[in-house]
Formats: sequence, C-alpha cells, structure tokens
Amino acid sequence: MKCKTALAETNGDIAAAEKLLRKQGEAAAAKKADRATGEGLVSSYIHTGGKIGVLLEINCETDFAARSDDFQGLVRDIAMHIAAAAPRFVTRDEVQEADLADEREIARDQAIKSGKPEAVVEKIVTGKMEKYYSQNCLMEQPYVKDPDKSVGDLLNEAVGRIGENMQIGRFARFVLGEGK
Repeated sequence: MKCKTALAETNGDIAAAEKLLRKQGEAAAAKKADRATGEGLVSSYIHTGGKIGVLLEINCETDFAARSDDFQGLVRDIAMHIAAAAPRFVTRDEVQEADLADEREIARDQAIKSGKPEAVVEKIVTGKMEKYYSQNCLMEQPYVKDPDKSVGDLLNEAVGRIGENMQIGRFARFVLGEGK
C-alpha cells in the first residue's frame, strides 16, 4: 500500500517513488531512535572457505521482531558485509581521537608536500577524514550488495519496514592467522 501511495504522490515516477519511500524509512527510523532496544540477536557468519568469521550483535525492541525472517536476513546481510568490507568501528563516535589526529597529520603532510595553498590544505584534510570514516565505520560504509546506499541506510530502511528501533551493538571479525 505504501508503494501505491508513493507512486500516486510522484505521479507514477518509479525512481521518485523509491526515493520518497527511502526518505519515509529514514524519517520513521529517526522517530524510533530513542526507543529502548533490549532484544535482538547475536549471530555468526562464516565466509566460504572458513577463513573469515564474524560475530555480530544487532538489537531491536521486541523478541517478536528479532525472530522475524526480515530481521534475521538483515543480520545475515550485515554480517556478510562486515566479512567483506572489514570495518573497524560501528560509528564514527567510536574512533579514538589519537587515531583521528594521526590521520589528520598524514593528510595535512601529503597536501602540503604536494604544494597546495593552506586554504586548500584544510579542505583536503576534511575530505580525507570523511573518506577515512566511510572506509572504517560500518554505518558509513557503502553496502557491498548495493554501493549506492550505506549500511546505515540499509538499517534505516529495515527500521521503516519492521517498525522497530534497531541498533548495531558490536561486532568482531576474525581472519585465520591474524590477531595472534
């Protein structure tokens, strides 16, 4: 029914209707963001060949939602993304200031050595920091199955579909032979 309404609002333009539905999903996610997420799943994913494994915790509001096929599919898709994309953090809030300072210093040095003026150097540093976040923070990474949206967008769409607040609690990625 939501699809029909969106198509009516956009005068039959499928692309515009899809965009409208995505915005509505994000709005629904924002409304639900303050609700408690005491249920959910801890799930494992072992990549083909058994050399990469992921443990992932995703929280939601009710056990009913956690048992749904839609929620479990979301958990599986995000775990597979983690195996493929190797994020280091869930959100940018988890990045340590020392790591950020090191990245800023490297970006600044590279820009200065290339002979850029100081005003341009700051813009380059800002751009490189955003790229750092998009490569290392799970919620900002382009989703491997659809690079046009981020993992955060994927989660917000699921919140709109399932109708509950959901949050990625934590994850661990294991690669055979690493971490000794």
